[in-house]
Amino acid sequence: MEKVSFTRLQDGTKEEYAYLYELEEDYCRGVVDRLFAHLRLLDESLSGYQVSRLEHSLQGATRALRAGEEDEMVVAILLHDIGDMLAPHNHQEMAAAILRPYVSEKTCWIVANHAEFQKFYYADKLGWDKNARDRFKGHPWFDDAVRFCELYDENCFDPDYDSLELEAFRPVMELVFSRKAFDPAHLKPMAAAE
Repeated sequence: MEKVSFTRLQDGTKEEYAYLYELEEDYCRGVVDRLFAHLRLLDESLSGYQVSRLEHSLQGATRALRAGEEDEMVVAILLHDIGDMLAPHNHQEMAAAILRPYVSEKTCWIVANHAEFQKFYYADKLGWDKNARDRFKGHPWFDDAVRFCELYDENCFDPDYDSLELEAFRPVMELVFSRKAFDPAHLKPMAAAE
């Protein structure tokens, strides 16, 4: 079967849906290649900085890998700004949505809120509230988000940093994105950072 026969979902047969499910599973196995292709596009986004968004992401992920962070955190840092081109005003939500089926609640929350935490380092220079992140004070992952930005985001604009190449992250990306989507084994909150 090359294509299903129905034009309305309610008219599909069990066999057609089994066929479509198999095609979808095959398609999902290619997500890392598609993510890498989109990450490469970040080399041309948001000019004005000393490094591209891709280099920024590689710096953060390289620092995290070298620091021995958990695999999913390395991947989260690599992808944290992947939404910049398509969702510049809420890029963090797009990145979190991509990660959500494969990472813990904690990692997803950090990525989803990192933009608010990142403002601490520059917002006052634009007349904004640099302490906007304080609305999250008392949240169990507040300190983790502060740490994420401090170690792997705000300091990753250095044109002289020796970042790893994107392909160096393929094994960890394959590992995280080969997890069964929405599997409770990896969605549970990660232990608090020590």
